[in-house]
Amino acid sequence: MRFRSDPAKHIRGSIAPVVTPFADDGALDTGGLAALIRWQLESGSHGISLGGSTGEPSAQTVAERIQAMDAAAAVIGDRVPFLPGTGSAKLDETLELTAHAQAAGADAALVITPYYARPTQDGLFQWYATVARHTPDLPIFIYNVPSRTAVDIAPETVARLRRHHPNVVGVKETTKDFEHFSRVLHAAGRDTIVLSGIELLCLPLLALGGNGFVSATANIAPSATARMYQHWLDGEHEQARELHYGLHPLVDLTFTETNPAPVKWVLRQAGLLRSAHVRPPLAALSDAGAQRVAALLKEGLSALSDPVSEVALWPDRHLAARTSSALPTPS
Repeated sequence: MRFRSDPAKHIRGSIAPVVTPFADDGALDTGGLAALIRWQLESGSHGISLGGSTGEPSAQTVAERIQAMDAAAAVIGDRVPFLPGTGSAKLDETLELTAHAQAAGADAALVITPYYARPTQDGLFQWYATVARHTPDLPIFIYNVPSRTAVDIAPETVARLRRHHPNVVGVKETTKDFEHFSRVLHAAGRDTIVLSGIELLCLPLLALGGNGFVSATANIAPSATARMYQHWLDGEHEQARELHYGLHPLVDLTFTETNPAPVKWVLRQAGLLRSAHVRPPLAALSDAGAQRVAALLKEGLSALSDPVSEVALWPDRHLAARTSSALPTPS
């Protein structure tokens, strides 16, 4: 929680939204989660998120989400900022999860817009105002992902929340409407911490004054994703662009079928997960999907300037000595 007091300074860069590992029988695998987070830290990720869309939160009980949060917090310590997702379609669950995040030492909470109900902008304001009042000492990030929630929080609503609640510090924008990013920063203030949740807008957002990104691609290429940000920060814009375009196939891989099924398949192939299980209503990667994912994985790693660095830290150590052409291929 040492980053909590100054989120604008510390919450930036590549914040990896780790998957939630399950055993083959569907049980929560906290040991697997701890191993994934250790790998992310070794690979250079600037922060860790848990329980966003990639983490399958709506398929877990509140108790399971708390258990996963505690397991993650124990591994992360104060090494990098920790931003667990604490939102739900129910206010009481959201308040419970957010309060637990504060007690567990999280540096901020990522609170998704309440899904399914399709509230008005005033309803969204009241929702976030309630969360902010209940945890006034915890920075709150609005998580806007209209493709999954059927509601889009307006830039003016973000600005209104920022004016009335100092602990509402930022927003994770997962919308392909790039104009929306600019309007949020213009309406809510350029000191608003804006993170991109759209993989191919991660780099462009930095040019507008964004602080970083929460990219699902970091689950399979954490080093490259983090280096893309660092190159930009260091003024090495062409190197950042090279990584942006090099990651294109891995972005396509991630969404070959519903995220996180493809990502879990890759992590299982690499030996980073014991199981690629996803909970219903998601389904395991299809055979056709696996063929496509394997081809994109090969293409993506070969396009990176240092593809072996992405696999060098995988627990399956023999993979580090193999070229990208020897990674899982269509059977």
